[in-house]
Amino acid sequence: MCDCGSSGEPVRAGGLVLGGVAVGAHSAPSLCPRLTTPFSASTGDITQKGYEKKRGKLLAPYIPQTQGVDPSLQIDNRVQSTQAAPAVSKQHKTRATNSRDERFRSDLHTEAVQAALAKYKERKMPMPSKRRSVLVQSSVEACTPPDTSSASEDEGSLRRLGRTASSTPYQAQAHPSVEHWFNRVIQQGSSTSSSASSTSSHPGGRPHAAAAATLLADLMAHTQIDNHSAPPDVTGLSERSVHVERPQMPSVRGVPRGYNHTSVMETADGLTRKGGGVVRRTDGVPVNSRVSSKIQQLLNTLKRPKRPPLREFFLDDFEELLDVQQPDPNQPKPEGTQMSPLDGEPLGVVTNWPPSLLASLQRWGTTQPKSPCLTALDNAGKPVYTLTYGKLWTRSLKLAYTLLNKLSSRNEPLLRPGDRVALVFPNNDPVMFMVAFYGCLLAELVPVPIEVPLTRKDAGSQQIGFLLGSCGVTLALTTDACQKGLPKAQTGEVATFKGWPRLLWFVTDGKHVVKPPKDWHPPIRDASNEIAYIEYKTSKEGSTMGITVSHSAMLAHCHALTQACGYTEAETITNVLDFKRDAGLWHGVLTSVMNRMHVISIPYSLMKVNPLSWIQKVHTYKARVAVVKSRDMHWSLLAQRDQRDISLSSLRMLIVADGANPWSISSCDAFLNVFQSRGLRPEVICPCASSAEAMTVAIRRPPEMGVPPPGKAVLSMSGLSHGVIRVDTEEKLSVLTVQDVGQVMPGALVCVVKVDGTPTLCRTDEVGEICVSSASTGMAYFGLPGMTKNVFQTIPVTSSGAPVSDRPFTRTSLLGFVGPDSLVFVVGKMDGLMVVSGRRHNADDVVATALAVEPMKFVYRGRIAVFSVVVLHDERIVVVAEQRPDASEEDSFQWMSRVLQAIDSIHQVGVYCLALVPANTLPKAPLGGIHISETKQRFLEGALHPCNVLMCPHTCVTNLPKPRQKQPEVGPASMIVGNLVAGKRIAQACGRDVTQLEDNDQARKFLYMQDVLQWRAQATPDHPLFLLLNAKGTVASTASCLQLHKRAERVAVALMEKGRLNTGDHVALVYPPGIDLIATFYGCLYAGCVPVTVRPPHSQNLATTLPTVKMIVEVSKSVCILTTQAIMKLLKSKEAAAAVDIKTWPMVLDTDDLPRKKPPQIYKPPTPEMLAYLDFSVSTTGILAGVKMSHAATSALCRSIKLQCELYPSRQIAICLDPYCGLGFALWCLCSVYSGHQSILVPPLELESNVSLWLSAVSQYKVRVTFCSYSVMEMCTKGLGSQTEALRMRNVNLSCVRTCMVVAEERPRIALTQSFSKIFKDLGLSPRAVSTTFGCRVNVAVCLQGTAGPDPTTVYVDMRALRHDRVRLVERGSPHSLPLMESGKILPGVKVIIANTETKGPLGDSHLGEIWVSSPHNATGYYTVYGEEALHADHFSTKLSFGDTQTVWARTGYLGFLRRTELTDACGERHDALYVVGSLDETLELRGMRYHPIDIETSVIRSHKSIAECAVFTWTNLLVVVVELEGSEQEALDLVALVTNVVLEEHYLIVGVVVVVDPGVIPINSRGEKQRMHLRDGFLADQLDPIYVAYNM
Repeated sequence: MCDCGSSGEPVRAGGLVLGGVAVGAHSAPSLCPRLTTPFSASTGDITQKGYEKKRGKLLAPYIPQTQGVDPSLQIDNRVQSTQAAPAVSKQHKTRATNSRDERFRSDLHTEAVQAALAKYKERKMPMPSKRRSVLVQSSVEACTPPDTSSASEDEGSLRRLGRTASSTPYQAQAHPSVEHWFNRVIQQGSSTSSSASSTSSHPGGRPHAAAAATLLADLMAHTQIDNHSAPPDVTGLSERSVHVERPQMPSVRGVPRGYNHTSVMETADGLTRKGGGVVRRTDGVPVNSRVSSKIQQLLNTLKRPKRPPLREFFLDDFEELLDVQQPDPNQPKPEGTQMSPLDGEPLGVVTNWPPSLLASLQRWGTTQPKSPCLTALDNAGKPVYTLTYGKLWTRSLKLAYTLLNKLSSRNEPLLRPGDRVALVFPNNDPVMFMVAFYGCLLAELVPVPIEVPLTRKDAGSQQIGFLLGSCGVTLALTTDACQKGLPKAQTGEVATFKGWPRLLWFVTDGKHVVKPPKDWHPPIRDASNEIAYIEYKTSKEGSTMGITVSHSAMLAHCHALTQACGYTEAETITNVLDFKRDAGLWHGVLTSVMNRMHVISIPYSLMKVNPLSWIQKVHTYKARVAVVKSRDMHWSLLAQRDQRDISLSSLRMLIVADGANPWSISSCDAFLNVFQSRGLRPEVICPCASSAEAMTVAIRRPPEMGVPPPGKAVLSMSGLSHGVIRVDTEEKLSVLTVQDVGQVMPGALVCVVKVDGTPTLCRTDEVGEICVSSASTGMAYFGLPGMTKNVFQTIPVTSSGAPVSDRPFTRTSLLGFVGPDSLVFVVGKMDGLMVVSGRRHNADDVVATALAVEPMKFVYRGRIAVFSVVVLHDERIVVVAEQRPDASEEDSFQWMSRVLQAIDSIHQVGVYCLALVPANTLPKAPLGGIHISETKQRFLEGALHPCNVLMCPHTCVTNLPKPRQKQPEVGPASMIVGNLVAGKRIAQACGRDVTQLEDNDQARKFLYMQDVLQWRAQATPDHPLFLLLNAKGTVASTASCLQLHKRAERVAVALMEKGRLNTGDHVALVYPPGIDLIATFYGCLYAGCVPVTVRPPHSQNLATTLPTVKMIVEVSKSVCILTTQAIMKLLKSKEAAAAVDIKTWPMVLDTDDLPRKKPPQIYKPPTPEMLAYLDFSVSTTGILAGVKMSHAATSALCRSIKLQCELYPSRQIAICLDPYCGLGFALWCLCSVYSGHQSILVPPLELESNVSLWLSAVSQYKVRVTFCSYSVMEMCTKGLGSQTEALRMRNVNLSCVRTCMVVAEERPRIALTQSFSKIFKDLGLSPRAVSTTFGCRVNVAVCLQGTAGPDPTTVYVDMRALRHDRVRLVERGSPHSLPLMESGKILPGVKVIIANTETKGPLGDSHLGEIWVSSPHNATGYYTVYGEEALHADHFSTKLSFGDTQTVWARTGYLGFLRRTELTDACGERHDALYVVGSLDETLELRGMRYHPIDIETSVIRSHKSIAECAVFTWTNLLVVVVELEGSEQEALDLVALVTNVVLEEHYLIVGVVVVVDPGVIPINSRGEKQRMHLRDGFLADQLDPIYVAYNM
């Protein structure tokens, strides 16, 4: 804390320590009498009393009144403050230890931030939890503090000695550990909206401001009572705090519910993508010639997605959908008159003015050869070499001659006049650069100065390469030392950098250049409009443009600078800036030569070692002018030890090249404060504003020119955000103090135009982009005529539309206005402009606020990047900072939350994402600053690798669509009439009629499966039914009809004799997939028992698998367990006892060696409606449900499958499925016995040790029909994707396969089936072969592709309409389109209808509803539902509420729709396709809309290459996204922002929690479906061992 005033006591006011104020007048916003003009331009600054008053007013709302505030706070006036000087110097002795950094801060700003933060108290936020291994930083390199070159270009990271304790009065309270937070969550259950941030505290007279205030008060109450541990109820928040801000508008989207449009539905023509080409089908006939498919593909891309008709039914425009922020009626609007363009003074005419820059070089080189031109210093500050004008002239001549005459390729000169040449010179070698620059000009070549590429992967280096390529550069000039240091290829040549053209490198050192012959003279022409040089500039997006400067502009600019700065011949000037571009080049290389000045060039590397070096050189060389940036002034303040014997009295002009920055004013004032006592006169500080396109725009003139005194403006930040200039009003905290950048350049005409749209002149109190028309601006962006026209040939117009002038203007990309006395003020740059919901914010201002948040122990100053990313149609602010290696998690997190609060208070804008990265990891710009566009690129690609992230989407995303209000339902009668009027069919479809299919099927005579087996055992005893393969692909066991019958008999005997079971008893079969399972199943039927197949426990994972076995055994009321000896041992082992109570197992029999006995008789059920078996399965929502299958249903199921797949005894099918439930069980155990075909059984478990097992078997046995699960397909795709060649060598050929069906109970996974088809196309797999099936608990087989019938079709539906339970077909590739594939053909005997989930009425064709099914093989009911008993009584016997009210249907619990296609099915009818959208139980109801988890997961998986799998669920109204990270743990935090972005962008949802876990954590069932509810339970019980958990605030 520095001394404040004479008492030496820091002022305390109500516990808030006020920062030291001795920084100078800038911290006192002036209270100017002429409030009509918003600035003070009076010579002195305000009085002490005024300052007190002002400051008191600023801080009043935040400080409880206390008596006795010391009024003698000292302030010194900017201009007349000789008397203050001694005091200042005394004060500053203590100042060196002050831990705050002057450069970024006006004291008021810091105090404003402190006061703003005081409002918030310490709000507790849930801290992200992180696995310990992630805390350990990745590499040793990351732990080293950044070398000072990491200091930003405008910034110092020189460490201060002896930092004092931070000056914040409130200390961080430790955050409770995350475990504690979790436990509290679970105990409390419900949640409070404690995380609402201060969105609602925005100023502005909104009608709901009072509500906002009370809401905020509520929140504060919450946060102070110890209620912080409940999870934020974010949905409540998004409804409350966001909508609080606006009066509720009635919903725009009146979408009538019963809307219908037939035509829309028919847009998807039968077009499916197959492999590479497109196959177009007309009535089921494939057309596939290479050429036609290519043409067709082209046509399809050309065909615009059709706009759906009936616009009034579905407002698709995003603007209609999104909550557009209504402009606040009370926002400030510009009131001034229209500005008139401002003229600079005329360019003076000087008699001996040279006709070109080269002419003046020749003149000085020949008439004043001994005159010093440039002195170069080494890193110790010693002069290494002084280049004289004579030397510059002769060396440039030699180089010019060499370049033109000594470089050739194939006897042609390599360079011709006008060619571009790259200049690659390090920052510490200005001499070689200057010689090369003038050498090129003399040779009439165009120099393109660029940075020295240090590594092959420099930030932005690729764009530089692009610039060189587009400029056609083939030659690069460099120094010997530099050439040696460049990265080399193996050949020893300089490596080609990424994106760079092939360059020839030429070293310009003396020994490589030759002396020109006596008679050779370069042409020295008058300045023309030919290109002289090209200066590069990097745009906001990171692209690099080359700005061409003509010879005449170069000359005119030198002329204008000479006049504006009053340069005289042989003056001495020190230059700290980069001499390759910008002000460093203009003053230190060009204008200096015109005036024969002597430049002392201070290299950046010297400044890092000795920040006072430039001041010492001013003193030593009695320099009249110094060209610096505010960071150089700031750095020199930090090294005060050596300031004693320095005098700056020789300076007549201290040019501050970045005078337009928001923090330059505090640097200037602080610098003056210290060095005024060392002879620095206040009026010599001359800020200037410049841009690469317009060169110097304005500069404050040196005092001898008799210019008006400098001005200072204290502007309202809120006004600025609306583009309006308001002198500091009542919004006390948010002000920006700016200084003027002087007057317009001589000979220039300047105006300020609106930023967007037509360049109309601004009003006098409006901020706009400054435009310049003069002879000394750049000409064009090289090779970019379109952008050039926009920027270099703007024609500003008045409000009436008349052009301001006949001359074109150049846009400077500086934002500002013209103040009183024609002074130019700059408040920001276009590059740093962020427009958030219509308000403008400047990146630099946000950086300054972040830096004012004390304590700064956790992050490096000047290593902060602020930029915006567009998410959901608006810009969102991202702040990235480098964290010190020694900062603890809690500290950093606390700093982050305070930065958010400060920015929210002062700028009234929410920060979307705040990320901290390890020290030294942000990409650097050439002079050590942060490369912003590269940082942004890495952020968006997920390559930033932060170590801390805080996302606050809830507070800043305020344009989400309004939550959907459910419309009152249309009555059933009007609905049916509506459909009839519209000519709609009711959505109903059925498979072929079984009764009419007279097949000569012997099996039809038998009602019971056990009869069929006995009949086959007699009729064809040796016919092989089953072949079981092991992992090696060899046959493990087989069974013929007779063998199976005999084994079944033995099991039946054992059940009756050993087990003493009665008919109707339930028996659990716990077997690995194999023939034992099938034999015991039929044994149970022979004995009259009811079998229940159960997956055996996994010996490595008893703890999770055994309880499921136990549960099924108990729930199914099994009285006996049949199993193998090995599993029997396992069930009763010690390990098992740890997982379940092993004493309560029912009787366990092993069937390994049964006696060869025949049962006395085989059981005959009295009716086919008797129970045949129980089918137990765990649904994806974690419910264990067993369904009852009667004998009649069992044989009907087999018959349907037989007809659909044309199965006969002569057929072979391969099955790679689990045999425990659903269709997998039926195919494995029932169908072969019924149809007599041979089944090749491949247990999916065996694929884990031999991935190609299934496909090799299919190929070996030439199987036409095969079944698999998604898990199997995924294993093949991932495991064999790269091995198709090897498989082909082993003669694996899949051309035999006619149908490969994926057995599933979910929406078809198109991406997986397509990639499977694509990969194995090389092995002969027909792209038409792969299809999916659909079954569910009530009916295990609703659809199955089968062998006949048209191929499955794919349609594209609008995902946004689906959320509203509507189907809207769109063209492939249209935005928000979602491909849905038909789930195979409806089985014979099955009828399907689509019913409204609420009214239970029938729906029309192409409407989304629940799929209901009626068929002879429906299950007869749930045996038990473990989990939700009350559920589902009506699942098996429901009737429609109107229409056909007689048929009994079963509800599948899946949403889908039917659509009549153009294709014909086997009977010649038009084919009805069934599309399954997803399970109703799984859907998430968020914001009144229905989301299918798979859609959100697909988006998330696409968002980053390292996301292997993803699952989503809701928790207290929060959307939780769990992602599996396949990659290094460093990437974990990259995912948080990307996941949040993609879900917002594509689904309009805010993610509440992002959990990053290891691969394999998301549980998956045997069908390959995600068990999201298990995952949710694991998350809530904190069992996931996550790598990182982020709570989005």
